Formats: sequence, structure tokens, C-alpha cells
Amino acid sequence: MSAVAKAMSKFRLAVVQLHVTSVKADNLRRARGLVKEAAGRGSQLVLLPECFNSPYGTSFFSQYAERIPGESTQLLSETAKENQVYLVGGSIPEEDGGKLYNSCTVFGPDGELLLKHRKIHLFDIDVPGKIRFQESETLSPGDRLSTFQTRTFCKVGVGICYDMRFAELAQLYSRSGCQLLVYPGAFNMTTGPAHWELLQRARALDNQLYVATASPARDETSSYVAWGHSSVVNPWGDVISKAGAEEAVIYADVDLQYLADIRQQIPVTTQRRDDLYAVTSLQGAAS
Repeated sequence: MSAVAKAMSKFRLAVVQLHVTSVKADNLRRARGLVKEAAGRGSQLVLLPECFNSPYGTSFFSQYAERIPGESTQLLSETAKENQVYLVGGSIPEEDGGKLYNSCTVFGPDGELLLKHRKIHLFDIDVPGKIRFQESETLSPGDRLSTFQTRTFCKVGVGICYDMRFAELAQLYSRSGCQLLVYPGAFNMTTGPAHWELLQRARALDNQLYVATASPARDETSSYVAWGHSSVVNPWGDVISKAGAEEAVIYADVDLQYLADIRQQIPVTTQRRDDLYAVTSLQGAAS
């Protein structure tokens, strides 16, 4: 491989673990500043957390909801363009046609909107004595798979939080050519320590690709306490970058040649028994 080709096979990814407050303007201002910080350290793709502009909770979604385009997405567009980065804008509560969605927007280095992913799988769980949460009390689910193609490095698949639990979604993204999956998410103090890292490593290992997750920073005073520990996992299943509980920006160099080497060494993508089983999409991926 030539030196130029080798250089193009790598890019720097940043994950912003933002301390989200009840003041939207402060959240937007700090997000903008941290994206600028990440770009200044060479990041070409930056990921923000789920509900980066508002507290997470069914009682907050309608209060903080915006149409798209709107205040928060305008800031994301400007920030992406100012810093010449691909910006995965975590998620925000979106209002459209009288319904609310948990939506992630992605902007290119020119500030143009590349896609909008509405959370497909709503977070409805009930763990007796620990946590009950029902997103479906206020939110509606999305109905499209979402991928985007960068100009020079790779195709990226997008999910939000609970979407990560569904292996089929990651498999479909991988089979469509994605080499990186990004999941803004806000696991809690029950599911976080048990499943957060495990699910990331499983999705990365099963599909031999990179997985990045962005959580809000932990705030013990909030009604919903996020686990934190935003991470990046490589195709071998190793955690190569990881935050603690506090606000932070973490970095990882995504090496697509390493990904190709792993797929050659353990060629599960060519060893599938398509004559015996299949995972198929009933709709095309939005891109």
C-alpha cells in the first residue's frame, strides 16, 4: 500500500460526552465549543450524545421539541461548516405533524444535512425494583434505516441508544457496506454497567467494524441518571477509547486497513450460509 493510500485509510473520530443541563442555550453553546476543540485536535468526524440539547425524560420531550430545521440543527449545520467536520448531532426531541420523535441529524463539512435518523426502537422497559421507562408514552418510532457516505473514508450507519440492542440492524448496516456504526445513547445506572460496553463490543465483533457511542455525562441530580462511559470499539472487539462519568471528549483513530485485515484473517463475511438463513431489510436505508 502506498503512503498516500495508507494515510487515507485512517481518520480521527471524536466523541463528545456533554454535561447536559436544563438550559438549552448553554447545552448548544458548550456543544459548539467542544466540537471546535475536537476539530482542533484533528478530528474529521465528531459524535454528540443522545438528547444533547435537553434533559432526557418523557416529561421533557414536548417542552424541548423543535422542528427540523430549527434552532439546534441550525447550530449543528453552522458548527460542522465552521470546523469542516462530519457532525453526527447526537439526538434532539423533534416535533413533526403533531408527533414527537427522538431524532439524529448528520451534517457534512459543508454544513449540508446528510440525513435524519428517527430512533427506530423505542425504549420501553420495566426492570422491577430498578427502572421503568416508556418512551412510547410520548414518542413515535422512526421507520427508516439510516446511513451516510463520507467523501474520503467510509460509509457510516446510525442508530440511537436502544437501537443498539437489535443485532439485525447492525448486520444490515454492515452488509450495506458500513465500516463504522455510531450510536448516541443514554444508558442508565441499571442497564449501563451491565450492558453498555457489552453491546458495543458485540456489535463490533459480530460485524467486524468500528462502533462509537456517545452518552451524556453523568449528573447525579437529574431525574434520569446517564451511565456515561462513551466509547469506541474496534473490529477485534477491543475498547480503544473510553470516557469516565464526567464531561469529556475522547478520540480514536479509525484504521480501515486494520478492519480489512481482520475481515481477511477471520472471513465470516464470506462464510455465511446464505442458503440456510438471511437477515433482510424490508426497506432501503435512507442516505
